[in-house]
Amino acid sequence: MARRTARNAPSGPSPFAVEAEALSVKKFADPQRTADGQRRASVAMTKLDTLWLNTGTLCNLACANCYIESSPTNDALIYLSHDHAVRFLDEAEELETREIGFTGGEPFMNPEFPAILSDALERGFEALVLTNAMRPMRRHEPLLLDLHDRFGARLTLRVSLDHHSQAVHEGERGAHSWDPAMDGLRWLSEHGLSVAVAGRLLPDEKESEARTAYGSLFAREGISVDADSPHSLVLFPEMDEEKDIAEITTECWDILGKSPTDLMCANSRMIVHRKGEAGPRVVACTLIPYDKGFDLGDRLLDASGDVALNHPHCARFCVLGGASCSA
Repeated sequence: MARRTARNAPSGPSPFAVEAEALSVKKFADPQRTADGQRRASVAMTKLDTLWLNTGTLCNLACANCYIESSPTNDALIYLSHDHAVRFLDEAEELETREIGFTGGEPFMNPEFPAILSDALERGFEALVLTNAMRPMRRHEPLLLDLHDRFGARLTLRVSLDHHSQAVHEGERGAHSWDPAMDGLRWLSEHGLSVAVAGRLLPDEKESEARTAYGSLFAREGISVDADSPHSLVLFPEMDEEKDIAEITTECWDILGKSPTDLMCANSRMIVHRKGEAGPRVVACTLIPYDKGFDLGDRLLDASGDVALNHPHCARFCVLGGASCSA
């Protein structure tokens, strides 16, 4: 794909690649029934706790496996404007939403992101910004210091550090991506901002081993992140919608000992502005911005319907992986 031709993009496969057979075309084809005819599980919204604003897919990196295919050239999701964001922030206030999450691409590449972020904090929301902490973020150091002085821990920046080793991190994110990310992470920590880290597990890596290794890295670098806290160090399962995974039926909740209320789509929605569309849309999940089966319209107040778990990411990331993008 063109995104992989970007400067410094990794040339090989992702070191986190999912190891599984190819997904059958019969799976995830019917929102009501699984391939073997069982009732597909769905999730009802309980409360909109987190509203995600996707700032656009443009990014300074072109990672080996980016679920949203962000890159320096991919604008499939165009920059979200402040004017458009205001309407959804208004609706979020009406719904008593706690947190506004910002994801991309790299949010700091959107020229209107500073105004959107400031607006969200001034309205009283908590804000969670997903960033790679590289040059786009560093250009806004005065803004971040000002927001930290004004709003303290209500602003959290979650830095993507895909692995505790430079070799694996750069195998995913490209050459020369480690040092700038570490510099940005150190800067945030040294200036007292609320910081979290998002990483990944290699196929044969145990979570306990990864947390120990991240903890050693943070201690060595003087970074104030608690590697033992699942909120401060989030370790995500890998995703590949082309690889086989079990479908989730209504009986799986009892079998797995889980509840639909545990999933992101029970308490979050995301706003995206797809290229060529007149305005932003509400989607059910941060992981599935393009699939029209997860499009819930153009009003947040009308987007509380049940969500059928009709995508491989629903199974691999949320139900079986037990992961969530929110704080």
